[in-house]
Amino acid sequence: MTIETFLMLLLAVSVFTGLFTEAVKIVMDGLGEKYCSNVLAGGVAVILSVLVSAAYVVLTETAYNNKMMVYLIALTLLSWLSAMVGYDKVIQAILQIRGKEDTDGTDRERKVK
Repeated sequence: MTIETFLMLLLAVSVFTGLFTEAVKIVMDGLGEKYCSNVLAGGVAVILSVLVSAAYVVLTETAYNNKMMVYLIALTLLSWLSAMVGYDKVIQAILQIRGKEDTDGTDRERKVK
């Protein structure tokens, strides 16, 4: 896999993450289910990056080696990070996973002295 192919796959996952996340949100809203938007977007990004990686490996008949594994792990991680849209969204998602509400980015555990 070349860096150009990697970036193209990252772009595709990023674009489809937004579309799939909105579709899942609409379905969950229709069912009346509660969800954390950031966790949902991160999960969708990870699932899509794994599916895109698997499709790439199958379609190109690529062998798994160390370099390929680094590309696939980086694709998954960077897809998740791009879904979070910056540091504050990552912190907000972590707090939501831990069970603490942080909907506007103001509830931080660190205190400025």
